[in-house]
Amino acid sequence: MMSAPQDPAVPRRVTMGAGLAALAAAPAKAAGEAQAGRAGHVVLLGDSILDNGAYVAGGPDVIAQLRPLLPQGWQAGLAARDGAVVSGVARQLEQAPGAATHLVVSAGGNDALRQEGLLAQPARSVAEAVQRLAEMQQAFRQDYRMMLQAVSARRLPVALCTIYDPRFPDQQQRNLAVTGLALFNDVIIREAFRLGLPLIDLRLICDQDGDFANPIEPSVQGGRKIAAAIARFVTGEPAPRGSTVDTGGPR
Repeated sequence: MMSAPQDPAVPRRVTMGAGLAALAAAPAKAAGEAQAGRAGHVVLLGDSILDNGAYVAGGPDVIAQLRPLLPQGWQAGLAARDGAVVSGVARQLEQAPGAATHLVVSAGGNDALRQEGLLAQPARSVAEAVQRLAEMQQAFRQDYRMMLQAVSARRLPVALCTIYDPRFPDQQQRNLAVTGLALFNDVIIREAFRLGLPLIDLRLICDQDGDFANPIEPSVQGGRKIAAAIARFVTGEPAPRGSTVDTGGPR
């Protein structure tokens, strides 16, 4: 049966928003499927926050720590790639299996790294510097929304991750990085809330030095926390404190 053509008066972004917002209730559906014995298949998309195998010195990476946390019969696939940027998620989706039932996206950190030089550029005034940062944020917002359009085309439950605060040993470098990343995280958080998608806030989950293998990559300990948050999303277990934002804190 052919579907009715889309009303040209309805903006594309509204259509996308409605489709993704409908996925907000997906965790509860996932829990019901688990209870009914229907196995799920979660696929991780994005960068080395999820593809951290090269940084754990032979220890278990995020995907290895996630699999035992899933209900019996469930699968977990890794499409995320170390070094990937937001625009690369669409290509990762092409490699995701057709049997995928849930998607988790952690992307944006490498987009921010590409803009690191902007912080060192001279400016004639604070207003000029802020304007440059605003333009950088707007460009990222456009890329992130395009990525979400590709993700939404799969019509699956989706969770988005923020970019965690790096652990540079130099305090000034850390302060600059955290402040700059706030612009990228603002985009991710706004998009998650705008579309009604679950949000995994890695800034609050990976909140100890031991969570990092180096200043910008998760360790085995950090990966364990990330895996636990992903497992809560795909099985429909409530996030800590009953929020749609998973902070990894105590219940």
